[in-house]
Amino acid sequence: MPPRPNRPVYLDNQATTRCDPRVLAAMLPYFSEEYGNPASAEHVMGHTAEKAVEDARRHIATLLGADAREIVLTSGATESNNIAIKGAARFAKSMGGERRRIVTVATEHKCVLESVADLAAEGFEPVFLPVGADGLLDPDVLRAALAVPTLLVSVMAVNNEIGVVQDIPTLAAIAKEGGALFHTDLAQAAGKIPLDVTGWKVDLASVSGHKLYGPKGVGALFVRRRPRARIAPLFSGGGQERGLRSGTLATPSIVGLGEACRLAALEMAAEAARITGLRTALLDQLRASVPGVTINGSIGDRIAGNLNLTFPAATAVDLMARAPDLCVSTGSACSSAEVESSYVLRAIGLSDEAASRTLRVGIGRFTSAADIEYAAAALAAAHAGAPAEA
Repeated sequence: MPPRPNRPVYLDNQATTRCDPRVLAAMLPYFSEEYGNPASAEHVMGHTAEKAVEDARRHIATLLGADAREIVLTSGATESNNIAIKGAARFAKSMGGERRRIVTVATEHKCVLESVADLAAEGFEPVFLPVGADGLLDPDVLRAALAVPTLLVSVMAVNNEIGVVQDIPTLAAIAKEGGALFHTDLAQAAGKIPLDVTGWKVDLASVSGHKLYGPKGVGALFVRRRPRARIAPLFSGGGQERGLRSGTLATPSIVGLGEACRLAALEMAAEAARITGLRTALLDQLRASVPGVTINGSIGDRIAGNLNLTFPAATAVDLMARAPDLCVSTGSACSSAEVESSYVLRAIGLSDEAASRTLRVGIGRFTSAADIEYAAAALAAAHAGAPAEA
C-alpha cells in the first residue's frame, strides 16, 4: 500500500461536496449579526435579509438560465422533486384533467422513482422507461411511451451513480410534442455542465445546494412562468414562495446556495477542464495497473468528475476495506439486513456479481493531483490483495 495520507482522500463528490470556504464566508453574517427574517418587511433587518435572499435567487436563476421569479426555494432536491412531480399531478387532477400517465426512467434517483410510484395510489399510471447499456434514454423509447396521453415526464440531467448526461433539450422537445409537462432533476448537473432551462423548454427543474459546494439542507425548484407550469403545494403555511413552499426562509443557507451558484457560473468551464484532466490521469493509471477494469455508462456523455468502475476480481467492499483512507462508494445499497446491487447498475445490464465489484469515484473542486496519485496506487494495491494498514 502507498503511504497513508495526512487526512482521508475524498473522492465521493456525487454523494456530497465540501462547502466552499467562500460560500461559508458569505453565509456567516446571516447566522449572527444579520439575523432578520426576510418576511419581516416592517424594519431594516428584515429588509437586509430579504435583499440577501433575492440576490441569491438571482444567482440561482442565472446558473440555470431562468428568471429569478421562477425560482422557488426549498430544503433540497428531494423536496423539489416531490413538489414538482406530486404537485403537477395533483393540480392537473384538481382541474379535471384526464391525463394520468407519469413517465420517468428506471435509473432516476430514488426520490423521483418513489414520488412517481406513490401517485399510483391516487389514480395515476406510473411508467418507468429502460435505458441502454450506456445509461442513456433512447428518444424513440420516450416517443413511443407518449403515444398514450401523458401528463408529466421526469428525466434527470445527470445520473448520480454513473454520471451520464441525458439529452435534455431533445427529450423535453419530445415531451412538448406529446403535450406533457417536462421535469428534470438537476442535482448532479448544476455547476457541472451549462444549463438553459428556458431555451430547453423545461417546465420544472430541481437543484440541491450540497452537490455544488454549497450547504446541505437547501435547494431550489424552477417553475416556468411562460407558459406557466401549475403545481399544487404539498403543505400549508404562511404562504412564502408564492404559496408553493411555506415556511420561514433559511436565509444563511439560501445565501450559501446563491454564492455557490455564482461561483459555479464563473468557474465551471475551467473547473471542468481541470477535473477532466484528473479523471483521465486516474483512469490511465488504473488501466495500466489493473488490466480489465471497465467503465460503466457512456464515457462521452458524462460529467467530468465521475468514474463508475467495475474491477476484474476484488469486490468493492474488499477494495474499500483495504484502502480505508480513500473515500469512494460502492455499486451497492447497504442496509442492516442485506447488501443489494445498485438498481442503476442492474438497469444498464450489470449482473449482481459484477455490481459487487463496482466503485463510484467522484472527483471535485478540491481534488488535487496528489489525491489522484494516491487513489490510483491505493486501488491498485487493494486489488492486488494488499491488506489495510493498521
